Amino acid sequence: MWFLANRGIRRRSTGSAGPIWTKSSLSMGNGNCVEVAGLSGDLIRVRDSKKPGGAMLGFTPAEWDAFVSGVRNGEFDRR
Repeated sequence: MWFLANRGIRRRSTGSAGPIWTKSSLSMGNGNCVEVAGLSGDLIRVRDSKKPGGAMLGFTPAEWDAFVSGVRNGEFDRR
């Protein structure tokens, strides 16, 4: 999970005492981005950056680590 924090993540707060959402600095300006929060807690949350008040997905740290490992190993690369 620290892979994300060490790869140029921009931090943006919701303006309240809520979670700090992060978006990759590699995100394009077209708005097709996801944001992640809670990388050090018990639940990792993911949301659509265009709909910050919308639905969120929640993952355990083990699930998130498995996903990040899959990304690193190329399991989700476009063919």
